[in-house]
Amino acid sequence: MGDTRRVVDGERRATARPLRPAAPPPDDGAPPVPRPRRERDALPPKPPADPARDAGAAAGAGAEPGEKPQPEPGAKPDGESGASGPRQTDSGPEAKADAAAVGGRRRRMPFAHAVRARPRQLAVGAARATRAWSRRPGGRTTLPALFLFALVAAAATAGAVIVPAAVGRPEPVADATPSQSVPQTAAAPATPPLPELTGLPGTAAPTGTPLPGATTAPVLPAGRPADALAGWAQRVGAVTGIPAVALQAYAYAELVLAQTNRACQLSWTTLAAIGYVESRHGAANGATLQADGRALPEIKGQPLDGQGGRSRILDTDQGTLDGDRVHDRALGPMQFIPTTWQEIGADADGDGVKNPHDIDDAALAAGLYLCKGGRNMTIPGDWWGAILSYNDVRRYAQDVFDKADEYGRLSRNVR
Repeated sequence: MGDTRRVVDGERRATARPLRPAAPPPDDGAPPVPRPRRERDALPPKPPADPARDAGAAAGAGAEPGEKPQPEPGAKPDGESGASGPRQTDSGPEAKADAAAVGGRRRRMPFAHAVRARPRQLAVGAARATRAWSRRPGGRTTLPALFLFALVAAAATAGAVIVPAAVGRPEPVADATPSQSVPQTAAAPATPPLPELTGLPGTAAPTGTPLPGATTAPVLPAGRPADALAGWAQRVGAVTGIPAVALQAYAYAELVLAQTNRACQLSWTTLAAIGYVESRHGAANGATLQADGRALPEIKGQPLDGQGGRSRILDTDQGTLDGDRVHDRALGPMQFIPTTWQEIGADADGDGVKNPHDIDDAALAAGLYLCKGGRNMTIPGDWWGAILSYNDVRRYAQDVFDKADEYGRLSRNVR
């Protein structure tokens, strides 16, 4: 009774603790009273056995003197306990074997308690551990980096999903707001046999004069180069109402710029819209476009004297181009003022003269002016900036947009 045994308690802790030494038996020879198990006992412990009381009870029930009382059916003999009753402690070999078997059956792994934790407790514990880690020097350095990485990953994921979806569903230009788009354009005309380009338009040397560094003179075709577009101009003019001579000049200017300033991507529909707003394609003031592209009589605007909403520009050419020595006047089908024509004028028909009253020269000069500064006319901001630089009036730019968009829609399917 004096030795100490260690029993593994897997239900409470993962470590074993010694049991109390058994109490010595009383003097009257009664069996020792066991210590009841805590919390797991379903029934109160049985009182200690009293032989005298058991004998009296047996005698009162009619048992013979000296006869050993028989247990009730289903009852266990003394020294044994049910699943809910207390168990006597003993230091004998059988008791030790029993305790070892019980201990082996109840053994639990230390990490088994973590499985029984509630999700809420796990979350609270993880939050506390993260907060404690974030206050350490390593956490203060790593946590912002992780947060930044998460933002970059989210942005990359959103871009991978949103950008392809937006590119796959482009908004029709005709349905967009004018301030955020360019007018709808038509298919470019088939490229005719153009003259050999020896530099910027309008700088080609006259026929028979060799260029600097060249051994032979460039061969220019006879007649008006834009006449090569006559068949296309007839088909497109039938649906747009643009005179064929003017339409050839606008399309020819697009083709020349496509070879000399490919980044501009100017469409003939924009040039046609400017020609319509400025002079109704060379028909202002009773003028008519001739077969060679010249407007007769010459188109001259009102004096730019600051009256009637006009700008005030004093004479800059001594009346050489506009015949006015007091104020400047706009000239030709595309309405250039003298200073702008002196800067940007072109010779598109190869006759050696830069004539603002010739629709061929004027259309190409207008294209050169719109493409200045590296503009890309397929970008809304560049398109609107170019038109407003031509005439800085919002109503004017909106009229050009509407007309160019109309020409583009009408001629979209014409080849």
